[in-house]
Amino acid sequence: MKIPAHEYESTVGFYRDVVELRELTAIGSDTTPRFEFGDKVLWLDCEARISQAEIWLEIVTDNIELASEYLAEQGCDRRDEIEPLPEGFQAFWVSSPSNIIHLVSAG
Repeated sequence: MKIPAHEYESTVGFYRDVVELRELTAIGSDTTPRFEFGDKVLWLDCEARISQAEIWLEIVTDNIELASEYLAEQGCDRRDEIEPLPEGFQAFWVSSPSNIIHLVSAG
């Protein structure tokens, strides 16, 4: 989840203290807070450049090249300008028809 900076601390507190999800990151850590959300992991990223929260999803594949080709054949738009990825990280960005951002990464 991408969260505007002005709502970030209260949102982290909501998932930690109100909903009481089990936190997977160390308290006080400089890393992005992660919470157990059923069988999924909820990441809470602070984003200064947005005005409202956004949900971003990740698709993990064992063949990143084949996934890229398949998604292109299906008319999915690559959105690599969304956010820079670390050098050497095998992944790319796409959006759904409803503009939900997906990170497609090698797993």
